[in-house]
Amino acid sequence: MTALSRATSRAPATGAAARPRPEAFKEALGSFTNRGRGFVAGGVAASLCGIVLGERDLVRIGFVVLLLPVVAAFWVARSGNRLGLVRTLSSTQIEVGQSSTVHLEITNVGPTTGLLLVEEQLPWVLGSRPRFVVDAMRPRRVRRIDYQVRAEQRGRYEIGPLRLRVGDPTGMVELQRSFTRTAALVVIPAAEPLPAIPLHGAWTGSGDNRPRPFASGSAADVMVREYRRGDDLRRVHWRSTARTGELMVRREEQPWQSRCTLLIDNRERAHRGHGPDSSLERAVTVTASIAVHLASQGFQVRLVSALGDETEHGWHDDDVPLGARPVLERLAVLPATPTEHLHTGWIDESVTAGMLIAVVGALDDHDRALLARLHHRNNAASAIVLDVDSWLGRVARAANAAAPAGDRPALAPWLRQRGWKASSLARGESLPAAWQELGR
Repeated sequence: MTALSRATSRAPATGAAARPRPEAFKEALGSFTNRGRGFVAGGVAASLCGIVLGERDLVRIGFVVLLLPVVAAFWVARSGNRLGLVRTLSSTQIEVGQSSTVHLEITNVGPTTGLLLVEEQLPWVLGSRPRFVVDAMRPRRVRRIDYQVRAEQRGRYEIGPLRLRVGDPTGMVELQRSFTRTAALVVIPAAEPLPAIPLHGAWTGSGDNRPRPFASGSAADVMVREYRRGDDLRRVHWRSTARTGELMVRREEQPWQSRCTLLIDNRERAHRGHGPDSSLERAVTVTASIAVHLASQGFQVRLVSALGDETEHGWHDDDVPLGARPVLERLAVLPATPTEHLHTGWIDESVTAGMLIAVVGALDDHDRALLARLHHRNNAASAIVLDVDSWLGRVARAANAAAPAGDRPALAPWLRQRGWKASSLARGESLPAAWQELGR
């Protein structure tokens, strides 16, 4: 089946190339339906009976019956089934629990086709595979098919490829065809609305906030740096650019700006439960809700996971209009990591420039010491501590309660004793209430 791509800005899909005619004819001969195999068996039987009985008319009839499926196979191989496909999504990014409509546009640019049986390949998270029946299509005819997908779990999913079962008009031959392109659907965690609370110690200068003297505008008088994505082109210093061969911009005093580092503990050992109802998924939802809330308040937000990797390396004032979208896209595919301890490679002077909010689960003494050091580096430190034991089953909770608790105090009170603003969140409890507690 020949692929014909059509220009579209939203997830185009095209098919596989048609096979050479000898190979296509051989494939068609091996793709008879039950009707085609019945004609072949009937034709052979009639011809043999005619030969044994000496009935030439019966031999001719058997030969004609045998020839019909062969002609159908030759017709299918010669037509090539030249079909084109364009797949578009009404939205390439949705929240958990929302739906997106998939639009399929199948175009026939070859001879008339037979009956088409269409099946879209979908991951199980998006539901069952949709199947459609398309009547015979004349040349240049277009068939449009719409269906919806709904996701109940965050992630990045591939929609497609589309598979077709193509037959001849007599129904004697049926070939399997598959398009090659797919469309990506990103399912981000659903954010819960949070109340406004006082956030102190969150205002810092953005970027290069030290005033520089400008005299004649020469490279000697102007402090410059390399161009970063999103810089205003009016700040380009052309003399330095011509001298260095790299695009350079002026360092200027920038307006003050609020920043927040979101730390999410996504280690397997720090959480309980499995699947969408685990404490890790609750931590992801909490982090997404905070990111959306802070972005709506004008904060520049960056995300740091247990591995210490960031959404963006370093702060940059021109990334502010992006809001929470980079964080949500990162959270959509954030996996559980088997690492033992929280990494510290991301901690630098930028931690003191702004606010720190941590969403954590069960922590050992090593991790608690890290949080204690983080508060000394940042006076505006807050944490939402998940009571991960509440995600255990009834039997596991009973066994955990019967085990000796040891001398380690609960994490939220321990953090408050060391200057953090901390609140605890158990399974089924209200996130807005826990967030409001941080503002007291």
